Amino acid sequence: MTGKATTSSKKIFVSGCYDLLHSGHVAFFKEASQYGELYVGLGSDATVESLKGRKTINSEQERLYMVKSIKYVHDAFINSGSGIMDFEEELRELQPDYFVVNEDGFSPAKKTFCDALGIELKVLERIPDAGLPTRSTTALRSSDNCTLPYRIDLAGTWIDQPYVSKYHPGWAITLSLEPIVEYNERCGMSTSTRNAAKKMWPYNLPLEKPQKLAEILFRFENSPGSTLVSGAQDAIGICMPGLVRHYYDNAYWPKQFETVDREDILDWLENHLFMVLLWPRPDKLDLLKETYINKENVEKLANAAEGAWEAILKKDLTGFAKYFKESFNAQTTMFPAMMNDDINEALKNYKNDALAWKLAGAGGGGYLILLAEKRPKDAMKIKIRRRGSDL
Repeated sequence: MTGKATTSSKKIFVSGCYDLLHSGHVAFFKEASQYGELYVGLGSDATVESLKGRKTINSEQERLYMVKSIKYVHDAFINSGSGIMDFEEELRELQPDYFVVNEDGFSPAKKTFCDALGIELKVLERIPDAGLPTRSTTALRSSDNCTLPYRIDLAGTWIDQPYVSKYHPGWAITLSLEPIVEYNERCGMSTSTRNAAKKMWPYNLPLEKPQKLAEILFRFENSPGSTLVSGAQDAIGICMPGLVRHYYDNAYWPKQFETVDREDILDWLENHLFMVLLWPRPDKLDLLKETYINKENVEKLANAAEGAWEAILKKDLTGFAKYFKESFNAQTTMFPAMMNDDINEALKNYKNDALAWKLAGAGGGGYLILLAEKRPKDAMKIKIRRRGSDL
């Protein structure tokens, strides 16, 4: 399994979980195999559990057996590593001509690794085979499993902590997302709060007022005596659909809410917000080891969130980009451990295509959120959860 293939027998590599094998996987294998002999690396059971926060439906040996049985697959094996780069040793040994991924499987780390090995990284769209419906593992799991939303924070985040808002009150802005992608754990998508919600509501949100559900979830996750209190924005972003801003003033729960569920504004946001996978936040990352939380910096955070909200309501992309960037700059000024050299390097790939950017959640890794006039290469779209979509 060493050495480059000849032109007539090029080697193609793909990697993934391939749990709940479906027609979308087969269509992906078929398209990838058109470039040459297809080799498939599967994530181990341990890797899938660490990234997705759940056990696989089918064991790694069952998944390996099924994938090997597909006619488009030349060979398959279990990747020996861990994390989103669990295939490194296999890729070095195989030395394929192409590494093929779907849009939601692209990451700058994969691109950098392939470039170092002289392997071309190809990104394919999710297109079903002729006459077949669109399929994804997330959609299949959601048909009789958890359909709880995720959330992204757009501006003002960290203000939901009293040790921040005590210096200056302000708004945090969140978007609730449909679970069209099963986002990785520790990647800024509020998976810990979502996992807490699963303990109460395993499949979907109850038919209650969204703000009431958010308060129930916040209180459930933060039991009395908790030393580290999760910010309310996570529970609010999961439970309250559409675009929401919430006002904090030296307290854990906001004093005021404003919501937007106008289709034209939500469509506009979907057309200009995109995401790129980076890597999970390091386990030992301490975001509070060095902070610069003071009145001046918190006021900048609050003002940026106010400006971002007004620009969104006007669908003013230039203005939104200005305040989107200012909000992120205020966050990273107060919490510099959010950023590192690897993130800065990944950002270089998008600074010419995006108007502004930020990290999902607390930083250190996770997902990169891009604001752009049009979809940047290799970035994936989002789907905002509308009011009533969970009924």
